[in-house]
Amino acid sequence: MPNEIKFNSGCNTPRAFFLAKQSAKVKIFDMNSQKTGLQVAAVIFAVFAIVHIVRLVKHISVAVGNFQVPLAVSWVALIVAGVLSIWMWRLSGR
Repeated sequence: MPNEIKFNSGCNTPRAFFLAKQSAKVKIFDMNSQKTGLQVAAVIFAVFAIVHIVRLVKHISVAVGNFQVPLAVSWVALIVAGVLSIWMWRLSGR
């Protein structure tokens, strides 16, 4: 057959090829682990906290529509994001 697909693993069907690849002993970065998810979320919350620190230090004004968001909102958001970041990072270490 001219349209037949040949794979390097010696298998002539795509399903057998992928099953052969799954049985390999090479471990690539596990994206399904809870540890990885907690670490990614912790970094996102840390970046969020850093943005609020920058806003507080530079006194950057934020307006939503006609409403001027006070700096006190950034203090609360900084505390919440910082606590969540530290908490998630510590949970990922268990």
